[in-house]
Amino acid sequence: MSYLRPSLVMLLLLTLITGIAYPLLTTGLSQLLFSHTANGSLLYRGDKAVGSALIGQNFSKAGYFWGRPSATADSAYNAMASGGSNLATTNPVLDTTITERVKQLHQANPAMHGAIPVDLLTASGSGLDPQISVAAAQYQLARVASARQLPTEQVAKLIEQNTEHATPNFIGEPVVNVLKLNLALDALQ
Repeated sequence: MSYLRPSLVMLLLLTLITGIAYPLLTTGLSQLLFSHTANGSLLYRGDKAVGSALIGQNFSKAGYFWGRPSATADSAYNAMASGGSNLATTNPVLDTTITERVKQLHQANPAMHGAIPVDLLTASGSGLDPQISVAAAQYQLARVASARQLPTEQVAKLIEQNTEHATPNFIGEPVVNVLKLNLALDALQ
């Protein structure tokens, strides 16, 4: 019985510290120092939030750049179902899926010949990547420019303007956020 009171005091103290004080402190600091990121890195068209810069979206129209395929189970880019397909390179389902994607990309981009950038064929580990490589954006350039009746130079300039470089540069390849690029395209219209 002599241990009951100190145990309850410790339970109450740790509950106050870890359950109330710490979450309030971290939330307050994140709102103060990184409010855009802490609030989901939302992107807006006018007053309406159209998505997050951190989660990909499923674009399938010819006039939009397409993102990396999503491996999320029930619907594309479902953040609640984040995860990869976990298909081994020897799995026939993976071969079939990639073959279908190659066919779809060749049909959608008839002007393009040669190798298709791998990030247009395979899903990422999370299935939610919002970026594609610069090569993947350039692969789609002719299709998007033609569908929107824009000069390819103008669309290429948008790709360049929406290319993000890692800091420091040696950490990774430059990437293009698909949602930001498509919003920039919509802003031209």
